[in-house]
Amino acid sequence: MSEVPTRGFPDWEYEGRTVAAQTMLAERRLDALLVCTEPEVRYFTGFHTPFWQSPTRPWFVVVPAEGRPIAVIPGIGSASMGETWIQDIRTWPAPRPDNDGVTLLATTLHEVAGTEGRIGVPMGHETHLRMPLADWEELQEATIDVAYHDATDVVRSLRMHKSDLEVSKTAYVCNIVSDAFEGIPDLLSVGMTEREAFAAFRIDLLRRGADDVPYLVGATGPGFDDVIKQPSDRVIGEGDLLMFDTGTVFDGYFSDFDRYYAFGSAGDAARRAHETVWDATEAGLAVLRPGITTSDLWAAMADVLDAGGSLGNDVGRLGHGLGMQVTEWPSNTHDDETVIAEGMILTLEPGLTWAPGCMMLHEENVVVRADGPELLSRRAPRELPVIT
Repeated sequence: MSEVPTRGFPDWEYEGRTVAAQTMLAERRLDALLVCTEPEVRYFTGFHTPFWQSPTRPWFVVVPAEGRPIAVIPGIGSASMGETWIQDIRTWPAPRPDNDGVTLLATTLHEVAGTEGRIGVPMGHETHLRMPLADWEELQEATIDVAYHDATDVVRSLRMHKSDLEVSKTAYVCNIVSDAFEGIPDLLSVGMTEREAFAAFRIDLLRRGADDVPYLVGATGPGFDDVIKQPSDRVIGEGDLLMFDTGTVFDGYFSDFDRYYAFGSAGDAARRAHETVWDATEAGLAVLRPGITTSDLWAAMADVLDAGGSLGNDVGRLGHGLGMQVTEWPSNTHDDETVIAEGMILTLEPGLTWAPGCMMLHEENVVVRADGPELLSRRAPRELPVIT
């Protein structure tokens, strides 16, 4: 097992993120940035809590043109936020549905942006507004002299490029998951139900040092095309395939890759499909360099899938970004065209339909270095593994 990374980040990591955001705000003539979702709040503050699973209370962070971010949050979070590098913490006794922080937030925005200010808010794809729509309308009325502008590109460009400390956390959890996948032949067997197999694998990941396994999907059977379902009471039999795809977490950073196994034996068609998606991944690794686009990466993998007899792929993309969320920007699609840069963490995830109702996926996690990709997940074997 590799050395466990230090949890959290030093203050200078957050300061660097904030200064980078402020530089981009200045370039766009924006006076502040408003964020209100868990990953963005955590990115700028270090505020890390499972309390986000409760939808009752909204949380806000304002990044001003200069200085540290300002937290405008429910009072219940004051102590936890006070343990971060944030010094200006403004609270209200939430939940207060008639005015759940709106007035306090409006006052803060006026303070940092003045009248006729310009506030950036993430508004684009893969963002959302984590506050009631009625409150958003109320905030706009309370700051009618302020103009709100889309700042998706600010958050997107910052979060797509990982620091070495971020990479170390993803690498560590990928190592844990790689170990667990390699241990599956000693963990699972014919006669188990899907539910038992899922539970055993999740427990094994936690025992190996993962903090959480919030995302675990998969399937069993002679073939399947539903690869995002919950487990059932179906009993695993001889000749079945198994697919597990997990987003496992260490210190708030995800891995995201899958593996296939066969029980007892594997048919020729399934074996060829596994080799094809493995080869497609290899083709992606071969072209992956700073300067190419996500669409170039998609094309390299798609060509191999087509040559291998793919009957199609309805997933919509062949991989994506990875980090504080199990899927992040960018997407490896034919028309995404994001320029790949050093420091990005990506998944390569080619998939194909090898027979009607039968899908085969393959996924690896990599960080982009100056000279090409560095695998964070341990490379799967080309030949479909068989559990005997």
